[in-house]
Amino acid sequence: MWERSLVLSAPGKAILHGEHAVVHGKAALAVALDLRTFLRLRPCGEGRVRVRLPGVGVVRSWDAPRLQALRRRFAADFDESKSPSVEQLDTLKEFAGIAAGASAPESLATLAFLYMCLAISAKYGDVPSVDILVWSELPTGAGLGSSAAYAVCLAAALLTACGAISCPLKEGESTARWTEEELNLINSWAFQGERVIHGNPSGVDNAVGTWGGALRYQSGKITPLKRVPTLRILLTNTKVPRSTKVLVAGVKEKILKFPAIMNPVLDSIDAISQECQSVLEAMPANPSPEYYPVLEELFDINQHHLNVIGVGHPSLDRLCRVTASHGLHSKLTGAGGGGCGITLLRPDTSPLAVEAAKRDLCACGFECWETNIGAPGVTLHSSSSLNAEVLHTLSES
Repeated sequence: MWERSLVLSAPGKAILHGEHAVVHGKAALAVALDLRTFLRLRPCGEGRVRVRLPGVGVVRSWDAPRLQALRRRFAADFDESKSPSVEQLDTLKEFAGIAAGASAPESLATLAFLYMCLAISAKYGDVPSVDILVWSELPTGAGLGSSAAYAVCLAAALLTACGAISCPLKEGESTARWTEEELNLINSWAFQGERVIHGNPSGVDNAVGTWGGALRYQSGKITPLKRVPTLRILLTNTKVPRSTKVLVAGVKEKILKFPAIMNPVLDSIDAISQECQSVLEAMPANPSPEYYPVLEELFDINQHHLNVIGVGHPSLDRLCRVTASHGLHSKLTGAGGGGCGITLLRPDTSPLAVEAAKRDLCACGFECWETNIGAPGVTLHSSSSLNAEVLHTLSES
């Protein structure tokens, strides 16, 4: 029986440069956002396993012996190196009363929890009787890695509860992180959770959630940047829905139609990612304002390129215009066609200018957060290290 109460968190992610070009073998830079998903794990009496995700309306609980019996049906088939099978997922859907073709966030979140709980306990011990509560600062479906942050938190919590990894938080410490070997294990199981939710993910989002900082992704290879400064940004959600699949197909069509025009644009986006990586790795931890003009210029150039390849949107043009009127530089992040944009904030940007920009963005009907990129990966927290809102949410019930 697990006997401690734990709180842990994992960051969301944004693409700094390289979106869409990455589909065509170019480099992309993904960064950890300091908007986090928090998970509280505590012992659950009466031999039950309980999970609550108030953000997507999930409140579920099961008898641990029923889960043990279900796990025994295909215990030999669980392996973090293999994709979850259709048969396994169908069995879990039937067990949880989830309709066959269900794709709503609450159905996928429940399915990912069940799969990870059974698979991890099959490999490392009994299904632990635990009560898990998850709350997130990240919006869902906005391309900000909310499902990966959830999967990373679940993997770390379940592996800790099963004794597969240590509990590194010592008395008197405010936060703690796992060893590199343990982070690798967390990442591999979080990837399984992402496979349940997305089918065929790249692995970038869960890697950012696990290690934090910034990563370079190219042709399936993930490389952490050597050093990453913490940079302040505004993250803005235009709330314009879009289909990543449709946008990716549109770019491909343009490349096939105009290869001599479009391929150099992709090469230029690739060069922007490389240049940005060089600049970031040369910056000190708390960079002074003179480092920023080149980063701002790269934002501007890349945003124009993204419009050229057809993934811009009037809402994103408006976001760029509004922030430019306050002397700030923005670009879309992720799929484009609406969705989110990021705005770089220099250390010397006045709080009044930031507030004025936020006010004008909100007046457009957008949602806006002031946050950091280059945030730490999955982390264990003592109560004293949590802000009032997180404490209040996690202490309710």
